[in-house]
Amino acid sequence: MAQWQEVQLLEKAYLEKVHELYSEDHLPMEVRQYLAPWLEDQNWSRAAEPHSAEAHMLFHTLLALLDDQYSRFGTRTEDFVLKHNLRKSKLNLQAKYQECPEQLANVIANLLREEKAILNRGLAAQQAAAQPTSGAPMETDRQQKIERRLVETRAAVQELDREVRHLEELQDTFDFRYKMHRMVANGAPASPELARQTEQLQAMLNNLDRSRKSFWQDVLARAQELLGRCETLRDFLLEELAEWKERQRRACLGAACDTSLSRLQTWFTAAAEVLFQLWRLLRALGDQHAKLTYLHDPLETQRPLLESRLQELLSCLLRSAFVVEIQPIMPFPNQRPLVLKTGSKFSVRARLLVKLQDRSHRLEAKIILDQHPPDVKGFRKFNILTSTSKTLVQDDPQMEGLVCDFRYISLKDQRAGALGKGSKGASEGLPAVTEELHLITFTLDYKYQDLVLELQTSTLPVVIISSNNQFSSAWASVLWFNMLSPDPKNQLFFSAPPAASWAQLAQVLSWQFSVATKRGLDEDQLHMLAEKLFGLEATPASTLTWARFAKDNPPVFSFWTWLDGILSLIQEHLAQLWKDGHIMGFVSRKRERQLLKRKQMGTFLLRFSESSRDGGITCSWVEPGEKGQPKVRSVEPYTKVELKSLELPDIIHDYQLVAAENIPENPLKFLYPSTPRDEAFGKYYTERREVDLLEQKKYLNQRLIRVSSRQPSEPWLPEGMVEASPAAVGPGPDQLEVLELGTDQLELGASGLEVLEPGASTQEVLEALEQELDLMRFDSAGSNMLRGGDPYLPLPDDVPPPVLPGNTLFLGANDFPLLQVDSKDFQ
Repeated sequence: MAQWQEVQLLEKAYLEKVHELYSEDHLPMEVRQYLAPWLEDQNWSRAAEPHSAEAHMLFHTLLALLDDQYSRFGTRTEDFVLKHNLRKSKLNLQAKYQECPEQLANVIANLLREEKAILNRGLAAQQAAAQPTSGAPMETDRQQKIERRLVETRAAVQELDREVRHLEELQDTFDFRYKMHRMVANGAPASPELARQTEQLQAMLNNLDRSRKSFWQDVLARAQELLGRCETLRDFLLEELAEWKERQRRACLGAACDTSLSRLQTWFTAAAEVLFQLWRLLRALGDQHAKLTYLHDPLETQRPLLESRLQELLSCLLRSAFVVEIQPIMPFPNQRPLVLKTGSKFSVRARLLVKLQDRSHRLEAKIILDQHPPDVKGFRKFNILTSTSKTLVQDDPQMEGLVCDFRYISLKDQRAGALGKGSKGASEGLPAVTEELHLITFTLDYKYQDLVLELQTSTLPVVIISSNNQFSSAWASVLWFNMLSPDPKNQLFFSAPPAASWAQLAQVLSWQFSVATKRGLDEDQLHMLAEKLFGLEATPASTLTWARFAKDNPPVFSFWTWLDGILSLIQEHLAQLWKDGHIMGFVSRKRERQLLKRKQMGTFLLRFSESSRDGGITCSWVEPGEKGQPKVRSVEPYTKVELKSLELPDIIHDYQLVAAENIPENPLKFLYPSTPRDEAFGKYYTERREVDLLEQKKYLNQRLIRVSSRQPSEPWLPEGMVEASPAAVGPGPDQLEVLELGTDQLELGASGLEVLEPGASTQEVLEALEQELDLMRFDSAGSNMLRGGDPYLPLPDDVPPPVLPGNTLFLGANDFPLLQVDSKDFQ
């Protein structure tokens, strides 16, 4: 939802603040309303820089958009006022900012920033009101220690700062009086008053000296203690940051984790403020030492040591505070980061958690791919085709904090020109493309209060592919690495990949389903997968090698290839059914028989095929077998090919099994354990609607084949045509069998019924009909799949269809004499 839309949903108190924000005539609210999405998508902070060409471009684009919006209004009376206000707003903006568009950019940037602040406060108030205090997440012991330590160190350094300033004032007072005394004494004759002033100055100096000696020693001791407390605080913060990085790593794999940086940013910034304030105090002590010193002055020996220790502490804190907020990710598929494709755009974002910036120094980050590549034969190198540097922006309306957002970056293989298009580096002796890990590094020159540092941070390793068919294998590498590698920068991980325990793998696999389908795997489903991998003796400690998990060995495909095919099938065709729990999914054939044989006849379940590489789903049901024993039957798996033409709920609804006396019957009556079929799937059925006569005729001509038999005495065929027997033509007298063709059977090209020209001969019709019947599909169980949600086929309870008018179908108008066909011809 756009920011402006969210603002309008705030409570009245916060809406009043928004009205106050736009009360001045800097940017009319109607302009904000009509151009909301476009205004929020522009970088107004960058455009506000002096002499910015982007400001002029955005200004003229804004005016053009207002003209476009003006032209959209009609001639209605209520539109007249809107057009007047919008035209007035445009003219005012043009008159006010024509010569200084940078000023308008600055106005809009500030308005969006203030608007965002009001929105955040309003949302926070809503959340606080909606959630009871008892439901708020509990702070950990370490987080409570961080909060207390920040309060204590801040208070201590402020007290120390006050005492140092007091001593500085004493020193400055003495300096001033001493200079004035010397000015008076120079050239003046000796006098009692002058002698008295000299004695006062000497007493003042002695007192200052005593204070300095005792105070400096005390200040240095307290500064040393404060540094110790800050080091402990830093350790707490680094532990919290390490946990955040681990959460981010799990989130990349699909875990539901909190990856917000707001709290860490608050802590890091507060800690840095304390350390920089202490840095200023030690510099002030150095200035005092330069003005006045004495033998064995502790400032001379201890202050440099404290400064060095403080600088090391600050360096560690700042280097740790530079993190990758959003790992590299392509816009699509956007749920699987860390897999990049050459020639395709991707985005990545870095963030500095310390929001302290020297305004005179521009913070510019640069990205480098494989700054220190591994010494491996055949390791590919890539060029970054877009800009490799970006300025950090603070509190952009779309981004919180001091961030550097690289968008729309693309890569090119350096070997593409030499090896030719399509080269993937898969030659013998070279590493597999999908097992080659690359690192993107950010560098940043940071400067604040005379402290200059080079900061670096790196993304998690990425896999770079050149073809979409490598995506699944690349994601398997990302899963395996982040599940098992203790070193997030180990680019040689796949030179000897370790095995994974089932306890580790089960959790990650469930995450894949949670992200892709909004429903994870339950214990029974995970148990079936464990038995598939390890047999009946599977335990949480059972281990799986990388080769068994992800290495295809044609014609045998790997476990991950099979599972990812199922994930894709669910996403494309079964998402809602899976999310609602109607698909049991992972159940072995043995367990399937055990479950169904205990249930009433007609009970069925849906499970995924274990033999389909690209994902398949099958239906199994229980019915009476020989001697009354229950028998479990199944159909061949439905894959994306079939489900693309017909949705699974319609397949289940229209499934027909030819029973005794050739009466079709749907054997699927109860979804396991005992839910009536239509109760479970009714809301998913394709809508069945009444159509007029012309639509009925058109539908019948396109979708149905009529096979009829009549008495030999009836004038069926033209003269000279041999009459077929009833057994050869169709069912018995007064019957009409209606069979539906699937979508793929309708598109027959030059050999289908649909291409017959009007007036075709009967022989041509019969030959085409024979071809169509040959294409009918029957499964091994003898069941006939009537494909399609057909409003003209009998319903499961054999409700008769509506009466349709007689009509000749697929036959030339001159082939037969006129026939009178009544409703009895339809069943």
